[in-house]
Amino acid sequence: MSEQAPRDEDGVRRFVEQLAMLFADWGFPRMAARVLLALMTTEEHGLTATAIAERLDASAAAISGAVRYLVQLGLAVKEPVPGSRSDLYRLTDDAWYASSVATHGLYAQIINAAAEAVAPLGGPDTEAGARVAQMRDFFTFFQEEMAGVLVRWNELQGSKMQAKRP
Repeated sequence: MSEQAPRDEDGVRRFVEQLAMLFADWGFPRMAARVLLALMTTEEHGLTATAIAERLDASAAAISGAVRYLVQLGLAVKEPVPGSRSDLYRLTDDAWYASSVATHGLYAQIINAAAEAVAPLGGPDTEAGARVAQMRDFFTFFQEEMAGVLVRWNELQGSKMQAKRP
C-alpha cells in the first residue's frame, strides 16, 4: 500500500481561489464558487456554515447566500446536525451530473421561448428571426446530445462501481 502525500493547505486554498475566479469569469457567483470548491476539497463529510466561513475568511451572510444558491442548483445539500442547531452542507452525490440534469429543463424553456419568438420577429427569413431560430436549433441539438452524454456518464459510473466490488 502506498503512503498518502501530506495535504498542502496553501495549495488547496490557491486551487479554490483560482477555480472560483474562473467560475466567476463564466458568470457563476464568486462566493458560491468558493463555497462549492471548499465543499469539494474537504476531507470531511460536509461542513457547517461557520466552518466554511472560517476556511474562506468570509462573513456568515455571504456564506448563507452562497449555500442557498448551491442548494437551489442541486450542487449541495443541507443536512441537520443531530443535537445541534447547525446544519451541515455537503456536495450532492455526483454533483456535476445532478447539475447537468437540472439544467435540462432550462434548455427546454429556452427552446420554447425562442420558437415562439421567431414569428413575431418576422419569421426565419429575417436577420433577427434567423438568429433566434439558430439559437433554438442549437439548444435543441445541445439538449438532445446532452441527454446521450448523461446516459453514457451513468453507464460509465455504473461500470466503475461494479469494477470496485470484490
